[in-house]
Amino acid sequence: MSEALMTEQVLARQVLPGGIVRLTLNRPQAFNALSEDLLTTLQVELDAIAANPATRVVILAGAGKAFCAGHDLKEMRAEPSTDYYKQLFAQCSRMMMAIQRMPQPVIAQVHGIATAAGCQLVAMCDLAVADEEARFAVSGINYGLFCATPSVGLSRNMSRKQALEMLLTGDFISAQEAKDKGLVNQVVPVDELAHQTHSLALKIAAKPEVAVRMGKRLFYEQLETGMAKAYELAGQTMACNMMSPDALEGVQAFIEKRKPNYKL
Repeated sequence: MSEALMTEQVLARQVLPGGIVRLTLNRPQAFNALSEDLLTTLQVELDAIAANPATRVVILAGAGKAFCAGHDLKEMRAEPSTDYYKQLFAQCSRMMMAIQRMPQPVIAQVHGIATAAGCQLVAMCDLAVADEEARFAVSGINYGLFCATPSVGLSRNMSRKQALEMLLTGDFISAQEAKDKGLVNQVVPVDELAHQTHSLALKIAAKPEVAVRMGKRLFYEQLETGMAKAYELAGQTMACNMMSPDALEGVQAFIEKRKPNYKL
């Protein structure tokens, strides 16, 4: 790792081999709750990475005992007003959407707990790897608050009934249950979490950059459209992708029965 975590930073950035950047939520004393400062810092960093073609994949992790416990409730209670809450949730939503709109795939590296907006963060990442002791919940309902914004990401990862059960009960689910329900991709031993997440990132980073970027954009765009429009968008993407040097090389290599020589 080229940079060490610094305790005064709410977000730490580490450059890993293979064009991978690990962003670590760094408020361990608050279980990495999403304060306004952390939301702002994360937004700035995501925007910068999105504009940097040298970064191929992003890993999002948490320092200390948890991935993320959601919003900073103490900070929220200090200024109770409708206007403030609207601004706060709009800020958080912008950051969540930035994850899916940026061209690089983002992988959540989850340990400890991921609750409320922390669970939302897992859902909004493109992929997620959790250790076998991780737990997930959208528990606002237990405190009189339906997790409305987390429901957006959750309902797009899980079936409606599974998502709504979590939202209405506030119950925790295990890492294996999260995998079975579609919230995470892999569940790994605790001591292998960082390694397995990095291995997944390296596998994706080794793929042709144009195909990954175009594919991610198309994947989310077509999900929000009707079937006919989805196929129209997919066809346009395939046609553009086929004209890229990497695709032309890949097809030629297939024809010639050899390994592609991509310019990564």
